[in-house]
Amino acid sequence: MLQTEQRILDVNDIQLSVHITGPEHGQPVWLLHGFPECWYSWRHQMRALADAGYRVFAPEMRGYGRSSAPAAIEAYDIITLCGDIQAAMDHFGQTRVAMFGHDWGAVVAWHLALLEPQRVAVVSGMSVPFAGRPSKPAIEGMRERFKDKFLYILYFQEPGPAEAELEADIERTLRILMHGRPSAGNGLIQDKPADSRWLDDYQDPQNLPAWCPQEAFDVYVETFIDNGFHGPLNWYRNFERNFERTAELAGRQVEQPALFIIGDRDPVATLEAYAIGKMPSVVPRVEQHVIERCGHWVQSEKPEQVNALVLDFLERHYRQQQP
Repeated sequence: MLQTEQRILDVNDIQLSVHITGPEHGQPVWLLHGFPECWYSWRHQMRALADAGYRVFAPEMRGYGRSSAPAAIEAYDIITLCGDIQAAMDHFGQTRVAMFGHDWGAVVAWHLALLEPQRVAVVSGMSVPFAGRPSKPAIEGMRERFKDKFLYILYFQEPGPAEAELEADIERTLRILMHGRPSAGNGLIQDKPADSRWLDDYQDPQNLPAWCPQEAFDVYVETFIDNGFHGPLNWYRNFERNFERTAELAGRQVEQPALFIIGDRDPVATLEAYAIGKMPSVVPRVEQHVIERCGHWVQSEKPEQVNALVLDFLERHYRQQQP
């Protein structure tokens, strides 16, 4: 199992758990996980980056694991989530960093690149693209498009039902989300009534996917044992608030060197096809890569390919940069 130093930081009115590895004076690289993941989803990248001489920081994001999990929905808007990482960078005295994120962590990474154009030297989003601030809250478009059909993000909006379903059997929930298959649809867009539950039409695969051995799965499960899913689901309940709080970012581009990686079997590729196509106009220095025979959990499913892309990107755009 990967050995790290765990630090509990008092930042931004919460406690933030951060796992750290690599040489003390190495250039800092942040790795931000998504939903429903944990810091350990980056274990392969943490080893490779530390071996390459980087100092690696993998937080348990707000709502997850040993980090604080406030009950209030408004405690999870994107500016607040970015503030956790900004305050942690302040704590470590960091003036130039590389920022990587997957899934919701990618959303935070893209916004940190906008908020911190000097400190975030390079940025990478995996699975979730960035197409700029929308003209209206994204949830409005989802409600219009899926008014008569099920969409998991809409299902998440009402506190309570999703928590009850996902927490009823955490191990089953995680097995299904890792590699379960619904009876119809692609996992994110499902052909069923709008008032359905999310996982009822999935069968529990029972066994773990090849990319998640038991020791890793145990870390995932432990992440949700104490605080459940309420905090992580609150990330999805702030689309309107996110829109309000990012007004000053309207029209801004991500100008740093950027890396986007997605699997060819990732259902997000279908859900976010428009954003992926638009991304080069908003992130002009982006390098895009599609990894074959790979689903949503790209850094875990195909670690060798991801590590090669990450290390090459950092070598070309970050290694030689001076603070």
